Amino acid sequence: MPPDTAPPSQLRQGESEPSPVVDPPASFPMGAVRSRRWVLGGVGIAAAAVGASLSWRTRQADGQSPAASSPFVPAGDSGASPDKMSDTGPLSDFWNTTLEAPSGAAIQLAALRGKPLLLNFWATWCPPCVDELPLIDKFYQENRRNGWQVLGIAVDQVKPVNAFLFKMPLSFPIGMAGLAGMEMSKAMGNLAGALPFTVIVGGSGALLHRKMGRVSAEDLRIWSELR
Repeated sequence: MPPDTAPPSQLRQGESEPSPVVDPPASFPMGAVRSRRWVLGGVGIAAAAVGASLSWRTRQADGQSPAASSPFVPAGDSGASPDKMSDTGPLSDFWNTTLEAPSGAAIQLAALRGKPLLLNFWATWCPPCVDELPLIDKFYQENRRNGWQVLGIAVDQVKPVNAFLFKMPLSFPIGMAGLAGMEMSKAMGNLAGALPFTVIVGGSGALLHRKMGRVSAEDLRIWSELR
């Protein structure tokens, strides 16, 4: 068992093992995101990143603030209500966003409403992101008939993503977000601003779970029972 993985018996319900996360590069194109809020927010992230190191450091999620470091966070913890990705909530712009697939086709996020949705923020330059993609693809193939949807949001550029998908085809759609994808993930609880980051949205629009770091087969098994 890898050193960053705890035996399942040591994990409490609603938790999963810490896993490596990777910071985005300091200089990065925005990508095609057709939503004014995300585009403006992404510009802010790019500006804030100027002067940072170009080496992408892999680090453990241990020791960070709970919202960022807890690898498996049930939304609504501590008696709070689950975050609602509704028309009036803080994440209302999500459903009004259009992403472009690597092929250039439009992906209307509004079309994903009403069914459970796994959102995975990833990049080709992020080793733990690449490691978990086969598991997520298997999850999609096994659960799509039960209404599950999966969308990979690439914090990346079109050329490396297309090259990656040529070598490792995926069954679920990929939306290109560039660095603006980090702003999207931060609005969903990714306070660390690192990858990979995965969010589970229920059919009602409630943000049910989020995880910083590489997902496990056990995470996906638990999530498959949610709606």
